[in-house]
Amino acid sequence: MSGRRRSLVAQNEAVSPVIATILLLAITVLLTSAVYMMISSSVQAPNKGVPVGKGSVRMLDNGFQVVTISEMNAQVETFKCKFQLVPPLGSNLSTISGYTSDSSVYGVSGQNVSFQDRDAGFTVNTGDYFVIDAATLGSDSGDWEFRLIFEGSGGRSNGEIFAVTLPASI
Repeated sequence: MSGRRRSLVAQNEAVSPVIATILLLAITVLLTSAVYMMISSSVQAPNKGVPVGKGSVRMLDNGFQVVTISEMNAQVETFKCKFQLVPPLGSNLSTISGYTSDSSVYGVSGQNVSFQDRDAGFTVNTGDYFVIDAATLGSDSGDWEFRLIFEGSGGRSNGEIFAVTLPASI
């Protein structure tokens, strides 16, 4: 038999350059995402202090007072905003207070104090307003003060956003 020799030819097979590039990009994106997720949870926004705002108030003919937030430099979550109705000095009446997120205040009508969130975003910002039943509370004497207070968390400071004197009924 004439000998035919079989030769073993080594074939080097590898992944094509296109697939290799796609795999490298995918691994890079996954690693970058993992690092971002680990770092982002430990980084907090800087302390921006107490928001600043302005309010306007008007007395309606039906015995209600409306306090409108006419300017505010930030949107604040409703659970971080507290309102106070402060009676005149020397009176034996007590301060009425609550949070804008209270279920008896947020978006309701027919209560002594209600907060109306115009954009329904669960934030306190420009254009939102409070409706106060002045006749029932007795705040229609003209000496009461309405205060909107920021109660921050996570190292943020607390303080007054704005205060206005409530008008007397006509």
